[in-house]
Amino acid sequence: MFGLFKKFKDGLAKTVAAITEKTHGLFGGRAIDASSLETLEEALYTADFGVATTEEILVEIKDAYKKDKELRGQQAAAIGSAVLRRVLAGSERELTPAASGPTVIVMIGVNGSGKTTTSAKLGWLLKQDGKSVMLAACDTFRAAAVEQLKAWATRLDLPIVASHTGADSAAVAFDAWQAAKARGCDYLIVDTAGRLHTKSNLMEELAKIRRVLAKNDSTAPHHSWLVVDGSLGTNSIEQARVFHKSFGLTGLVVTKLDGTSRGGAIVGIWRELKLPIYFLGLGEQPEDLQPFNVENYAKAVFGAEA
Repeated sequence: MFGLFKKFKDGLAKTVAAITEKTHGLFGGRAIDASSLETLEEALYTADFGVATTEEILVEIKDAYKKDKELRGQQAAAIGSAVLRRVLAGSERELTPAASGPTVIVMIGVNGSGKTTTSAKLGWLLKQDGKSVMLAACDTFRAAAVEQLKAWATRLDLPIVASHTGADSAAVAFDAWQAAKARGCDYLIVDTAGRLHTKSNLMEELAKIRRVLAKNDSTAPHHSWLVVDGSLGTNSIEQARVFHKSFGLTGLVVTKLDGTSRGGAIVGIWRELKLPIYFLGLGEQPEDLQPFNVENYAKAVFGAEA
C-alpha cells in the first residue's frame, strides 16, 4: 500500500510543489493565520480545484481556526484531505470484466491526450495481473500512430492487430475482436484516432466502431473511456461533455499528471460529469499508470507522508 501511495505522491509532486510554494510551506507544520488562509485560497485555485471545492476546503479550515487559534498546517492539510475524500466519494471504480468473451475497452480522446501510450500501459498492467490482452490499432488516421502502438506492443510483449495508415478503423476493430475471441483473450483494448469533439466525421467513425463491435458481441464495447490530458485541467470538461453525449462514456483516464501543477482538476471533472475515474497517468513508465484511489490522491495532494 505504501508503494502505491508513493506513486501518487511522486506523480502529483508538481501540484504539491505549487501549493507548497504559494503557501510558503503551510502544511509543513507552522501555525495558521489570516494571511496563510489567503495564500491557500490562491494556491488551490492555481492547482485547478475550482470554486466549489476551494470554498469547501477553506470554509472547513476557517471554522477549525475559529475554534482553535493554535491550528497548525498539518491539521489544515488533514481537513483538506477529508474534504477531497468526501467530494470524490463514488469516483473510484474498479475495472470489471464482461460476462463472457473478451472485455472490450475503447479508448477515446483528442490528439495528444495520451491514448496510444495509455492503451499499451493498460495492456501491460492487465498482463501483470495474469490477464491475456489484445491491442487493436484503430488510429489509422495519424501516420505514426499504428507504428507507435506496434512499438509499445513489441516492448511489452503484447499481441496486436493493425493495418496501414488510412485503413478502415472499424474493419480493424472487427478483425481485432475476432482475433481476441479466437485466442481466448480476456481483454481487447481499442486505440482510436485522436479527434476534436467538434469534428462530426470523426465522431461518426467512433459510432461505426461501436456498431461493428456490437455485431460481434451485442454488449460491446463494455467500457468506453475518455483519456484526458491532466495538464488541460478543467478546460477538458466541455470536451468530455460532448464526447459523453455522442458516444456514451463509461469512465475517464486522466494522464500526464506528473507534468502539471493542475492536479486538482480531477475533482472538478468528477463534480461536473460524475463519470468514474478508472486510472491516472503518473509518469512515463508502464507501471506509472495506476488505478485511481481517492485515499491516496487526497493524501498526496496535501503532502501527507503516508
